[in-house]
Amino acid sequence: MATVALVGTQWGDEGKGKVIDILAAKADMVVRAQGGNNAGHTVVNGGVTYKLRLVPSGILYKGCDCIIAGGVVIDPKALLTELSDIASKGVRTEKLHIDERAHIILPYHLSLDALSEKARGGKDIGTTGRGIGPCYTDKAERSGIRMYDFIRPEIFKAKLFDRVATKNKIITSVYGGQALDAQAIYDEYKTYADELKKYVCDTSVLIYEAITSGKSVLLEGAQGTLLDLGCGTYPYVTSSYPISGGFCIGAGIGPTAINECIGIAKAYTTRVGKGPFPTELDDEIGETIRKVGAEFGTVTGRPRRCGWLDCVILRFAVRVNGLTSIALNKLDTLSGLKELKVCVAYKTDKKLTEHFPADIDELAHCQPVYETLPGFTEDISGVRKFEDLPVNAKKYVEFIEKQIGCRISMIGVGPDRNQCIYR
Repeated sequence: MATVALVGTQWGDEGKGKVIDILAAKADMVVRAQGGNNAGHTVVNGGVTYKLRLVPSGILYKGCDCIIAGGVVIDPKALLTELSDIASKGVRTEKLHIDERAHIILPYHLSLDALSEKARGGKDIGTTGRGIGPCYTDKAERSGIRMYDFIRPEIFKAKLFDRVATKNKIITSVYGGQALDAQAIYDEYKTYADELKKYVCDTSVLIYEAITSGKSVLLEGAQGTLLDLGCGTYPYVTSSYPISGGFCIGAGIGPTAINECIGIAKAYTTRVGKGPFPTELDDEIGETIRKVGAEFGTVTGRPRRCGWLDCVILRFAVRVNGLTSIALNKLDTLSGLKELKVCVAYKTDKKLTEHFPADIDELAHCQPVYETLPGFTEDISGVRKFEDLPVNAKKYVEFIEKQIGCRISMIGVGPDRNQCIYR
């Protein structure tokens, strides 16, 4: 398998957990390189459902090293809760490693996240409220607290008290919120540090040694291309870099270390939160897709906005990620629809474009240009060979490949890891 990167090609929630789980079974190491517990993977393994947020999916496989790399922001309390949950299901965690450079989410990040969103009023971003953005803000401002600091009590205490004093001025004076108690935070979080310090090391060394020794390394993506801080639908984005280049920064590896980049897409489009969505279906079909596809957030439980597949988005994802193939999930969700529409271009100001616009205002005025294909009604959940799919299902897949110029190598036909067609 060499070194493989998996990235979301839409607004996240593409079913990456399933594909990651399939590939993690063959990997020697699985690396999570960006984001925080604002992202989640739902993995069904052996009939048991796991909701993973920070812990890499390789944790479900004995002997697989699991890395939470330096580009991740970590809520210690949330991580320990997650570790406790998977341990209660018989999963061992001694192969977990946390990079000493990873930044820590603290209560003032959570407070500032909620207060800033409230202050935006109707112009809020629609964050998950888990302190991700404020933590990355501190990282960029060079005032963050890293895991290296967190597990050293005296260093942690000194930095924490300094940061809380500064943050309390913002919380009370700017937002009118309640000041935080630095000592109470220290007393609580020191216990978390004591529990997590056994996992902490320089993971960039472990990753490098695994790659150079020829081991199979899986770089596990979170969120999606359109949520990328640089390339996504700014400002309705996350605070890190979910595209393939983000793995280099977050994991501490060079771009030549990545041998293959697989994009994960749904057979339709969804997004959570605010922002333009050209192919959104605010009708009975959209509601049908939401119910049949169980389109509710793994972390937040929020209902996802649903729409037809957008090939303008997928072309963009192929380009900015350098995708070598795509895994297309949830084709089974579309069974029963009489016709399937696919967006092949946008129309704006009487002009047609096949390229995704950088300007969020321009995107908001884009009208999708559709091509309509016949649907299929057959139950495909038991199909394991491409040639056994209904004719119209095969035509749908082949049409997408032609539109985006990228091979579809896997097709998901159900939630279980075994419900997959390989091409």
